[in-house]
Amino acid sequence: MTTRARTMTVSWDRANARRLDRQFSAHGVTGAVSAMLGAHAQVLSAAELSAGLRAPGATRTDVRTALWTDRALVKTFGPRGTVHLLPADELPMWTGALSAVPMGSSPFPKDARMTPEQVEAVVAAVADALTGAELTVDELSDEVIARTGPWAGDLVMPAFQGMWPRWRQVLHLAGHRGALCYGPNRGRKATYTNPGAVPMPAREATAELVRRYLRAYGPATPEHFARWLAAPRGWAGRLFEELAGSGAIEAVEFEGCGAAWVAAGDTRFPSDPPRGVRLLPYFDAFAIASRPRERLFPGAAYGRALAGGQAGNFPVLLVDGVVAGVWHQRRSGKRIAVTVEPLITPDAGRTRALEEQAEAVGRVLEGSPELTVGEVTVGGHA
Repeated sequence: MTTRARTMTVSWDRANARRLDRQFSAHGVTGAVSAMLGAHAQVLSAAELSAGLRAPGATRTDVRTALWTDRALVKTFGPRGTVHLLPADELPMWTGALSAVPMGSSPFPKDARMTPEQVEAVVAAVADALTGAELTVDELSDEVIARTGPWAGDLVMPAFQGMWPRWRQVLHLAGHRGALCYGPNRGRKATYTNPGAVPMPAREATAELVRRYLRAYGPATPEHFARWLAAPRGWAGRLFEELAGSGAIEAVEFEGCGAAWVAAGDTRFPSDPPRGVRLLPYFDAFAIASRPRERLFPGAAYGRALAGGQAGNFPVLLVDGVVAGVWHQRRSGKRIAVTVEPLITPDAGRTRALEEQAEAVGRVLEGSPELTVGEVTVGGHA
């Protein structure tokens, strides 16, 4: 892509320090979720930790209150089609941008696929059925089939212990279009509702998302953005080129990456490298989005804390801004056993900092932590 003249060079340490500063100086759990560009919530306790550890004094109750009582947060399908917590007031941007990402080819067999017209019919039916309602997936299925036709209920999608109806293949797309988000659980069953957010126009939304991404994780390349969003690289490249041409983003030289981008005018970086010890949970946004990955996971951390190069399968120990170990927590009643496996030998200061981080995990999860420094014996995503 065409680049502008680069006027400054940004080191990895300075970029990493800015990313950490911006994520861990937010106000409240909603501000924390905004700063990290969404908290991965496939497992809700991980999202509670991601947000709570960034918001001084916050607990999982604060996250749940923001989500289910104040409705300041929304649980829905976010980047990469995975479940995230997102700020409710930012949902128009997210739905506008996510629905603008080109869809890839269908992964389903030909006889299971839906036509473009059927996709639109299902998304409209989902939006209509969930307006003013909170429905389980089975209840929603009945409503969608009633509004579209028997074809939507054909059991053609392989599921965990059987087959799902045809319409389920666009569930996450309905979330990206703003037709659906999660409601409070009904017992053990998840429910869905219509968040009532009107998507921002696509061009405006994608520009804003790139700007927000670069403020959180810049300097970054179009490829970094595409990987984070699970978007086509060509589409991301054209988007960055358009934004560069309009002056919305500007180029810098980023150590280890060459030409990279920041939001226009956002060129101030800390002079000191990152310091300190942090525990981050499964699929924490910082570990997922920070690039280049080999700098965040240096040396032995690349093999120990990643799964085939994929971040998030292990909770990670950060020391001075880079991954220096893995950890695991197991709850039994109020007791939370926290096991940390450092890849370096912690000195007295870092050991004290690690104890403070374990206490913070206990505070967020509203339990009593017991720290053990030793081998983590469970596998990824355990």
